This record gives sequence, C-alpha cells and structure tokens, in this order.
Amino acid sequence: MKPTDFSRYISDFIARYLPDERGASANTISSYRDTFVLLIDFMEREKHLKVAKLTLAKIKKETVIGFLDWIQKERKCSDSTRNARLAAIHSFYGYLQYTDLGNLYECQRILSIRAKKAPKKSIGYLTIEGIKLLLRQPDTTTVRGRRDLALLSLIYDTGARVQEIVDLTPSRLRLGKPPVIKIIGKGNRARLVPMLDAQIGHLKNYMKEHRLDRPEVDVHPLFFNSRKEKLTRSGIDYILRKYVKMARRTDKTLIPDKVSCHSLRHSKAMHLLQAGVNLVYIRDILGHVSVQTTEIYARADSKQKRRALEKAYVDINPDEEPIWTSNENLIGWLKRF
Repeated sequence: MKPTDFSRYISDFIARYLPDERGASANTISSYRDTFVLLIDFMEREKHLKVAKLTLAKIKKETVIGFLDWIQKERKCSDSTRNARLAAIHSFYGYLQYTDLGNLYECQRILSIRAKKAPKKSIGYLTIEGIKLLLRQPDTTTVRGRRDLALLSLIYDTGARVQEIVDLTPSRLRLGKPPVIKIIGKGNRARLVPMLDAQIGHLKNYMKEHRLDRPEVDVHPLFFNSRKEKLTRSGIDYILRKYVKMARRTDKTLIPDKVSCHSLRHSKAMHLLQAGVNLVYIRDILGHVSVQTTEIYARADSKQKRRALEKAYVDINPDEEPIWTSNENLIGWLKRF
C-alpha cells in the first residue's frame, strides 16, 4: 500500500516537528495526536473515507469546519475544547505551509478559521476556611488517608496543575530550609515554588512511610496507586470528589457544589492576592507566561475591589443644605435660563 501525503506529513509533524523543532511537551503532543485521531474518525464516519485513502487534497476549509461542528454536536464538546482542537489543526497547517508549497492556498484558508468566542466563566475558589475543612476530611489513621492528605495539601500549597502533580517525582523536591519544589509546566517550562512548613510535614511523613526519601527512587512517581503506578488525572479527581462530598456534609456553605483540582489552584492564587502578594510573584508561582493571565484573579476578587473603592472614597454628601438653595438671586437666574 502506497503511503499518502497526509500520512507522511502528519507522522513527521507528530514524531519530529513538535518534539524536535517546537520543543513541545509530551502532553501537548498527546493532545495534538488525539485531535487528528478524532479528525480521521470523522472522515471515516461522516465522509466515508478510509485513512488509507486520506490525502491532503481531501481536507478543505469546509471539511475542518464540519469536523469542528461535529465534535460539538456529536461529542458534546465545549467551545473551549473546540478551540483547542482548532489550535492543533492550525499548528499542523502552519507547519505544512512551509513544507508543501503545493497546498499553500488551502493551508492559508484553513488557518483563516477563527476560534469561537467562549464565554468567560467565573473563577470558582474556596475560602481559607473551606480549604481547612476539606483538608480535615482524610482519615490519617490509614495509609491511604495520609497519602490523600499529602496529595491535596500539596496541590493547594503549590497551586500546581493536576498534570504537574501527576508527573512529580521525589527528585523534584528539596525539603530542607527553605523547602522548594521544581515543577515542570506547560511547554516544558520549569519553575521553583516555595512550600510552607505546615504542608511539608504531611509530605515528609508520606515519603518516609513509602520509602520515597531514598536516592534510588528519585524517578519513581511521587503519588501512586495500589499497583505502584502513578496516579492519573482522573484518579486524583476521584480522590478530591470523595472528600468534597464528605466536607459538604459537614458544612455546605463552605464547599461549592463543583470543586475540581483547578479550584484548589484558583484558591491558592486568590488567597495569595488577598494576602497582598504582588501579581508578578503569583504569576511565577502559578507558571503563567504573562502577568495578564494572572490579572483574572485581581478582576475576580470582590474583597480587593471593595478595599480599593473604600480607599478612594471621598464623602461628597453635604452635612447641611447647600447655600445656593437659599440664594434667591441664583434661583431666579436659573429659572430664567
């Protein structure tokens, strides 16, 4: 079977261009790969075109738009997910327009597809009291409970993304004075995040209990399941949901209906902001590329807004009746105006 130009270029894009030229992370490559798996699935199901016969000429701008509409209609994807799939396709055709000049016109047509304007969601976060209540839920008399407490407290303390926690190994931790963790974030960008002694106590006990404080296990997953495999994103989400449910039974007012691992990240950012920490430092802790991304927390913090308004407030309400109300000459002039 003769390979098609689509198979040749997509293989080069995924296997060589993304990791070697772009330096894309494993997570980015995996996400882009999933996009093209879905695109191939769409072409087979909706266009009745087998992958062995799929060529670049068969994929037009209208085809891509049809695919994006299909994942929203059939797979119930959100606007944000649609935009992420489009970003992967744009990346491929951005690469292709410099590689295969014969397809330059169609590449540019596909690159002209605009992302949907997704509605901005309000930031969901827990108060400090809510975080305390949540972290009181794990049963520390059990091995699993002690692991879960170390896990959840570390997610909150570092403000890390859930995938960054999944990928952690003991070699990334420096538990001396001051304790620091090295986190590898989006685009393989590394950042050093200081940790608090209170949370470090749980982590040290957990590592000692599982013998993770020895040099020979430096590259072992920091958090793992009963099969010694590293926890997955869904696994951590399951753990969090269990304790959220328990905490809500204690006090519904402190725990929102929906709490995700990202809610803990948002909570850390909001608490730092409310404590007066500069946005630039919060940006560095969270691993944002631009401080403009971090500014969403300042815009969302009603307490900060109220304090700013109170500082800027000038009392313009008069203590007594203004003098012009009893000035007959002025009143007469105004009536004739």
